[in-house]
Amino acid sequence: MSSDTFVYGIGDSLYINLTNRCSNACSFCIRSGETGIDGYDLWLTHEPDAKEVIAQIKDPGKYKEIVFCGYGEPMIRLDVMLEVAAWLKEHNARVRVNTNGQANLIHGYDVTPALKGKVDVISISLNAPDAKSYQQICKSRFGEAAFEAVIDFARRSKEYVPEVILSVVDVIGKEAVEKCRQIAASAGVNFRVRRMIN
Repeated sequence: MSSDTFVYGIGDSLYINLTNRCSNACSFCIRSGETGIDGYDLWLTHEPDAKEVIAQIKDPGKYKEIVFCGYGEPMIRLDVMLEVAAWLKEHNARVRVNTNGQANLIHGYDVTPALKGKVDVISISLNAPDAKSYQQICKSRFGEAAFEAVIDFARRSKEYVPEVILSVVDVIGKEAVEKCRQIAASAGVNFRVRRMIN
């Protein structure tokens, strides 16, 4: 039996930790200096299959929402994420995905149609107002092409997901935040400023 933390509760939400891998190496990411959050060790010795995750969830009805947001990019494990999300929706859970928005680059095709009926909210980290500063901050393995791909992913997602949010961390500066707000508006999605976790 694995002692890995595949799910972890914070407040009235439950978070699902599918992978430690990510296509970004963001300069502000807590992964670079911490092993977890709120007392949970989130570094995995192995990546779980859907059955392992579901076994740790137990009763999804206890939570306001279930969030795919581990110590890595959940959509790297797309098949497992979708299988667990489908099970959660069968149990009337509200499902949110926190993502860097690079899933279409990672998998080489448009994954957004697969989210229909499985994801209620998708929160996509933008964190910069242009391709050059995005790459400086987020250090995507896809280079500067990642920035436009993230915005395109947001636009595509709104066809299949009821609520789409582009988010930024508050440390990027007021001017950059406002430019990102305009990008979200032009993409026709919601916008959120997140506080930096120290």
